[in-house]
Amino acid sequence: MNVFLWILAIVLAAAFLGSGLMKILTPREQQIRRTPYVEDFPQSWIRGIGVLEVLGAVGLILPAVTGVAPLLVSAAAAGLAITMVFAAMVHVRRGDGIAAALPAIVLAIASVVLAWSRFGPYPL
Repeated sequence: MNVFLWILAIVLAAAFLGSGLMKILTPREQQIRRTPYVEDFPQSWIRGIGVLEVLGAVGLILPAVTGVAPLLVSAAAAGLAITMVFAAMVHVRRGDGIAAALPAIVLAIASVVLAWSRFGPYPL
């Protein structure tokens, strides 16, 4: 189970790192073309979400690798799960449909599994 949780953490970290860097580095016009919800929020909010995703991605891996405060892995996973729940809610409220919310829902579920596992039966 520990190997599965490591793989899950790495996959989640890669997804959130990529998404976060895209939100931080991509010009607003390109973001709006790719993800229309960006138009509903100020650019500072989008960049802030990107920073949170990058920090969450680092929090999924770095504490476990260094052995310093490994409880932060669970906290990062829980925080990212909450972020994805709100992301799914944004898509649903905008009327984008379940297809647009599905990636956020899948990431939220995977993050909850990692958080629960590392908080509970399979700590680092």
